[in-house]
Amino acid sequence: MKFRATLVFIFAWGGFLDAAPKRPNILFIMADDLRSELGCMGASHVKSPHLDALAKQGRLFTRAYCQQAVCNPSRASMMTGLRPDTLRIWDLPTHLREQKPDVVTLPQHFKDHGYFTQGIGKLFHNWRQKIQGDPISWSVPQVMHFATHGSDTPKVKGKLPPGLMKNPKCEKRDVPDEAYFDGRIAALAIQALGELKRKKEPFFLGVGFWKPHSPFNAPKKYWDLYDPSKIPALKNPKRPVNAPDIAFHDAREILRAFKGKQLTPKQVRELRHGYYAATAYVDAQIGKVLAELDRLGLRDNTIIIFASDHGFHLGEHALWAKTSCFEWDAGVPMIISVPGMKQKGNPTAALAELLDLYPTLAELADLPKPEHLEGHSLVPVLRDPAATVKPTAFTQHPRPAYYKGAPEAMGYSMRTATVRYTEWRDWKTGKLIGRELYDHVRDPGENINIAAGRSDLVKQMAKDMAKQFPAQRHP
Repeated sequence: MKFRATLVFIFAWGGFLDAAPKRPNILFIMADDLRSELGCMGASHVKSPHLDALAKQGRLFTRAYCQQAVCNPSRASMMTGLRPDTLRIWDLPTHLREQKPDVVTLPQHFKDHGYFTQGIGKLFHNWRQKIQGDPISWSVPQVMHFATHGSDTPKVKGKLPPGLMKNPKCEKRDVPDEAYFDGRIAALAIQALGELKRKKEPFFLGVGFWKPHSPFNAPKKYWDLYDPSKIPALKNPKRPVNAPDIAFHDAREILRAFKGKQLTPKQVRELRHGYYAATAYVDAQIGKVLAELDRLGLRDNTIIIFASDHGFHLGEHALWAKTSCFEWDAGVPMIISVPGMKQKGNPTAALAELLDLYPTLAELADLPKPEHLEGHSLVPVLRDPAATVKPTAFTQHPRPAYYKGAPEAMGYSMRTATVRYTEWRDWKTGKLIGRELYDHVRDPGENINIAAGRSDLVKQMAKDMAKQFPAQRHP
């Protein structure tokens, strides 16, 4: 049996290495609210040198999508390999164990197959659930994972340097990286890597950073990386033409701090500047962890995953934050680096979803694939960036965006290589109440809803949508 297992393992790695390695370690890194806008993704104004370097060492997915653009449903889906409708989780408070008490999560699956699993930072949702994180997933208790974003206030020795901004969602202080959560998470991850190397057993280390989620409070040196005058102006600050009202929301995460007042041009610039400063800050923390992985000589036997839980709007379509079905919210940066990749550094336009990470890692580590998984392994795309494993990626979101009890409506959005098609359905009756269709060849900014003028294409897309999400009543 041991000889047969070794043959299987060599076969699993055959597309990457000339010789089979030891059982691979997993370094699973997450950011929070990081949109698909990095230097390696063509956004030269974004300071992300460490993620850019990781992309050169692996496969960057330029068309990767979350299953719902808000933290808890997205993370629950990714960690279980199940869609939000299967989990019956579309809100922030519901813990995945309340809905699927026996489901085996991604890190739990590795723990059950001989891996030492450790979680540092925000990987599952953070503070609204009765269960803190998911204790059964880890070999040791998770740390720095259960708090609010508002509690990420600066902690320093001695007198706290003064704040240099008056914007209620931004903070700029001349403090060290460790003053905030993410700097301390990076330090704990570095310590953990040293301990894990000494254990000499395969590990799954999850490292979840809290940024660039608001408030935008990166240390001053990350603000100073940017010249505010060179941050690109908004190209599409208005709602898309012909888009239904239900596609939008009140952007409460950002706008309620301004007490109903319209944002001034200065405040818009500050918010955008703050988001990019927070992006540079989290990129630097990731860089520290990867540098330690290299220093310890672990890179050659460690699979690295990087992803965000969903995207983010910075004023596009008159929206801020997440909770929509538009591209800026649905799209996520995703990088997979496998030791010895033969075509590393070549990005792929293959469609991918966050729930594909579970079956991908199971295959790469030669673990059995749980029967419950709804995603697809991306290993063919890791071997060949021109390959594809699925024709569509799906994202959804309820209305109201933050509902109580039950939603009033649900938006189901389908992304193909060329278009985004969205249906808004009444939750109780399943009746169609709105449609959107955006041509990503001619209109990548999703500025014109052409659903009314393309009945032929809409008909086909609706048929494809119904296969994945049949219209149903929710009495």
